[in-house]
This record gives sequence, structure tokens and C-alpha cells, in this order.
Amino acid sequence: MNMSRTERSRERLVVVGGDAAGMSAASQARRLRGPDELEIVAFERSHFTSYSACGIPYWVGGDVPDRDRLIARSPEEHRARDIDLRMRTEVVEIDVEGRRVRARELDTGDAYWTSYDKLVIATGARPIRPDLPGVDAPGVHGVQNLDDGQALLDTLAATGGRRAVVVGAGYIGVEMAEALINLGYEVTVVNRGKEPMSTLDPDMGRLVHRAMEGMGITMVDDAEVTKFLTGDDGRVRAVATDDAEYPADVVVLGIGVRPETELARAAGLPVGDHGGLLTDLSMRVRGHDDIWAGGDCVEVLDLVSGRERHIPLGTHANKHGQVIGANVGGGYATFPGVVGTAVSKVCDLEIARTGLREKDARRAGLQFVAVTIESTSRAGYYPGAASMTVKMLAERRTGRLLGVQIVGREGAGKRVDIAAVALTAGMTVEQMTALDLGYAPPFSPVWDPVLVAARKAVTAVRSET
Repeated sequence: MNMSRTERSRERLVVVGGDAAGMSAASQARRLRGPDELEIVAFERSHFTSYSACGIPYWVGGDVPDRDRLIARSPEEHRARDIDLRMRTEVVEIDVEGRRVRARELDTGDAYWTSYDKLVIATGARPIRPDLPGVDAPGVHGVQNLDDGQALLDTLAATGGRRAVVVGAGYIGVEMAEALINLGYEVTVVNRGKEPMSTLDPDMGRLVHRAMEGMGITMVDDAEVTKFLTGDDGRVRAVATDDAEYPADVVVLGIGVRPETELARAAGLPVGDHGGLLTDLSMRVRGHDDIWAGGDCVEVLDLVSGRERHIPLGTHANKHGQVIGANVGGGYATFPGVVGTAVSKVCDLEIARTGLREKDARRAGLQFVAVTIESTSRAGYYPGAASMTVKMLAERRTGRLLGVQIVGREGAGKRVDIAAVALTAGMTVEQMTALDLGYAPPFSPVWDPVLVAARKAVTAVRSET
């Protein structure tokens, strides 16, 4: 029976989505309010909760030997903390006026309504599946959650072939290409962009392209997939573009994701230009005092451009959950925004970026200078010094840092965090040159590569004034 608030002795928090944002919110709210004050009901449609989706390519590729190592907290652990977690149950409708949600048990088909006093929407994002012939054929996989990863591993174990095609060359596409190469597959990456990693400027993406080809991956850039060809058994056998066909025993879609907001849209909740839910700084859905949203289903404020963006990352999702849980639990917290920091790798090549690309800066109406430098991860004379390329964007006249991209070998990627802090603080490139960074020959040249780029950017800014 679905009791109203007046019939219940405690408030009820309903959480839609049991991964990073949703369960972080539930756990934080439980820390602040005991079960006598707050009932928590959470719905998750998959078989798993609180897992690292970012780790799936490394599990598929064998770097992480056991799927369970990607799970931070099991359903049983959540339930032990007095969270009523209902697995394999999908929320199919939100009744905002009636303050209730309708859920359906996927294994039985049974459906029922559950009322809420406070609601958290953490429905995540879904992989983009192009509306093309053959996209639903066996052997074509998206990789977004642990169920997807297991399905892909089952296909890899069952297929007798060794040819794989990855469609898309963003983070997931690049990481899955490496995983499949490590498993001994012949890998072709079909990418609609001119270079892989569209989160980088093309000149930096070209460095990634060369590294992938060096691993034995066949790169097909500036190509549009038109259909997925199937064999007599109905399974995928090739990926077709306008110009060619690429044989495939397995296909992985790495085209990207979209916010999973159909449920919220149908309920009349506000959605932004990028398809994500719009919230205030407390992660409360705009215009709705008792509804919060977080994770990959929301848009966030870009602190550099001042615009809303959709940036699906686990780091953001966990922070969103902490903020939501604090506010639901009677405390106060805010999520001010992001600068767009991300890091990845392909083989031993580290790829990192933060802030704006050139096209982002132009879209925001900013005038800027761009500089690129070559340096090393350690003092040049120290064993193991590896090359890296750093690209930096700064605003003309003011010198405000706008963005940094780094591509290099060991020790390159996490240097982007220096720039992320500088962006968050609104620093100029001239201010960056005075940063007191750690130095010793095993860790850095006397002038860290990020500071070398900042010095060059200062010169470029001064030459423009």
C-alpha cells in the first residue's frame, strides 16, 4: 500500500538510479539522518550498484582480472545501512504533482507506485546507438555498464574470429581499441572526425592517431558508418561506410553518450540544450524544491566559458551525490561547476585536457592565443625521461588561462591537474609562471612543462597587446 506523508512517521527519499550519484546521495543522506527519521528507497534496473564504469575497458582487456573489483559497494552492503535498494526495477514514470514514482520489476513485470517526500534522479547516460541497418545485430555492443561489459566478454569468448571494429574514437572508443588489441584482435577504428579524441584540438589528436597506428590499430578517420552488415546467421560480419567495408566478428560502439532524461522530460522537468537536467548549485532541479538530480543525466556549469555543458564523468557524479545527500540530510553543500578535466591513455601514451579547446573558445566569443611546446617528464639527463607535448590557450589582453592539453608518455597525464587548479582559481598564465611546483630530476625538469607552456603563452599575450 502506498501511504501518504501524513500516514507515515518519517520522510521518504526515493532515489532513481543506483550507481555513483544516486547511491552516493543515499549514503550521505543516511549518514546525516538515521532510519527513524528518513526512509530511503532506491531503484536500480541493472544487476549492479556503485561500480566504476570507467574501469570496464580495463576489465575487458584483462588489466583488471575480476569484475567485482570494479564494484565499490554491493546491494547487500547498501541494504545493511538501512537503504531499501530494489534491483532489476526500473522507474517508468514520475508523477511530480502526486509526488510519486511508478516502478516496474523487470523480471516479473509487476508495477507499482511509491510516494516520495524527496526525490533524487540519477538515471545516468545511455550509449549513442546510430539508427542504422544492422545496429541491433548480435555482436554489436555498446559499453556503458557492467551488464554491457559482461555481454561483450561473452561475445568475445564465443566468437571464433579475431577481427574487431570500434566505431568512434572518443575516450571509450580509444580505450576499447587498446583492450581489444591487448586481447590479440585485429582492430579497426572508424571515426567520423578528422582525428581521434575530439575532446582535443586536431593537432593534438594527431599525436594520438600516430600512437594508435604504432600499436597496430588501423585508423579510418573522416568516415561515416552507413550500416552494419550481417551474415546468414544474423550476426554482424562487417561495418560499411560510403567507401569501404571493414570485416568484423565483433563491433564496439564508442560514439559517446547522451543524458538519460526521457523520464524527466515526460514529467515536465527542465532540460538544457545538451539534453541534461538543469539544476541549481545545490543540485536541486530548477523550479522544484524537493527534487534533485546528479551524475551523467545533468548539465553542469563550465567555469571557464560560463555556459552549461554535459560532461559525463564519475568524478562529477560522486561529487553531485555528496552534495545532494548533504542537502537532503539537512546540511548544506553546493557544486559550483567544472573546468572539464579528463585524462586517459592508449598503450603508454597519456592523454589529458582541461578547460577549452580552440573551437570552444571561439564558440564562447573569446579571443585567444594558442602555444605548443615540447618537453620531457623528467630532467633530460635522468634515465626514463619521456617526451610530452603541451598546448595552452590564454585569453588575449588579459592572459587568463583558458585551456591546456597534454599528450605524452609516463608522467605526462596528471600534470593537467596543475592547469585544472589554475583554471578553477581564474589565474593568468603570468601568474602560473610563479607557481612553486615540486622539482627533482626524477620527477621534472627545472621548469615543469606546464610552466614552460605558460611562459611561452605570456610572450604570445604580450605580443598581442
